[in-house]
Amino acid sequence: MAISQNTHPLVGFGLVGGTLVAGLLALSLAQQGRDVAPLTVDRDGSPDQPMVWIPGGRYWRGSTEAPDARPVRAVEVDGFWIDRTEVTNAEFARFVAATGYITTAERAPDPRLYPGADPASLQAGSVVFTPPGSDADLNQPLSWWSYVPGADWRHPSGPGSSIEGQANHPVVQVCWDDAVAYARWANKRLPTEAEWEYAARGGFDQARYAWGNDLLPGGQWQANIWQGRFPTRNTRDDGFAATAPVGSFPPNGFGLRDMAGNVWEWCADWYHPDAYANGPSKNPTGPSASLDPDEPGVPKRVQRGGSFLCSDDYCVRYRPGARGKGEPTSAASHTGFRCVRSKTGPEPQL
Repeated sequence: MAISQNTHPLVGFGLVGGTLVAGLLALSLAQQGRDVAPLTVDRDGSPDQPMVWIPGGRYWRGSTEAPDARPVRAVEVDGFWIDRTEVTNAEFARFVAATGYITTAERAPDPRLYPGADPASLQAGSVVFTPPGSDADLNQPLSWWSYVPGADWRHPSGPGSSIEGQANHPVVQVCWDDAVAYARWANKRLPTEAEWEYAARGGFDQARYAWGNDLLPGGQWQANIWQGRFPTRNTRDDGFAATAPVGSFPPNGFGLRDMAGNVWEWCADWYHPDAYANGPSKNPTGPSASLDPDEPGVPKRVQRGGSFLCSDDYCVRYRPGARGKGEPTSAASHTGFRCVRSKTGPEPQL
């Protein structure tokens, strides 16, 4: 679908069972050419998120279950530090308090980009999971997503919602640009896709899940995903209907939490379906440009790990070899991030 600057719909905020949610509204979260003040923050004010050292190594990247994750290839990455958990509401609040940063979802679209649009419709907001009242056609994801004015990281489901009492939940409603701004303030960066997958596997090379090959070892859920009939009935067998506090499930082999489920996590790489076939075998940083055959002309960044909306009946992209994608200025109620830091040498180009 060709997208012009003046009619840019809400596009590509994440994968939902392999189907891109596109054209939800004739309203863009992407404000091309917007002015953003540079961040000038004392590094001493950055959060002290616990990080885990991941020693460099070689692993088999990819999955035979998804065309864009083929071929499965041996890839080597240098050692790096990675946040033990996803960035939390409390940590993101510290960043905002220190910088005055305003997320994309909190900014009203520029009327100059939408000539002829009713100014009343150009409201700041974001995308929220809204379960339909009856069984939905799984080929029609628009039936369970809504653009909600006033939805942002402080109000994940809209003006009537709050993060009060959820300081230790992962921050959501942050787009790629927001995640990059936080990472730079914290003197960190977003992980490359290769780093993320290596860390997610936790030493269980080529395993089906981040914790091994058994979905329910000992009969226990290992990740915050959907149980029941998606998208209308969540039995909450894992204990959670939406986001869970970070660290609610057992760590993987590297001691990392929530590398599967809970929220999608932004990576540094541009998304391209052939990235695994054409990338280098050591420290790949992704292609130089994006291509999404489902939405040609709409650049995407990689998302990994799935979310609380993934299920084996619909979206299996919480598995470590599976890939997601999202338009960099679009946020959603199931999308967050974590950061990494190199030991030495230059950081990958963002």
